Amino acid sequence: MKESEEIIQALLKFRNEREWEQFHNPKDLALALSIESAELLELFLWKKAEDANTEKVKEELADIFSFAFLLAEKYGFDVKEIILDKIKTNGEKYPVDKAKGSSKKYNEL
Repeated sequence: MKESEEIIQALLKFRNEREWEQFHNPKDLALALSIESAELLELFLWKKAEDANTEKVKEELADIFSFAFLLAEKYGFDVKEIILDKIKTNGEKYPVDKAKGSSKKYNEL
């Protein structure tokens, strides 16, 4: 079993034991992702990055990953495949010879 499939199965087991699938429609999973991302940002608010509580960062990242995996599962997406496809697309948009060391957006290169 692939690691991503193992993660999804563990999430589904946890969710289904609590009968939470009714709350896990794509819209609400996307909203949860945004909310958890905001909670991650809050850990860095008004402080230096190195002063953020790394245990809390880890917890918020786990929440973000969990909702992202559940959303991918709802659409039948293969997590590894969609990430590798996106890296390929970004490689085409940001060729090394133009993008290396630059923070410019692809249409500004």
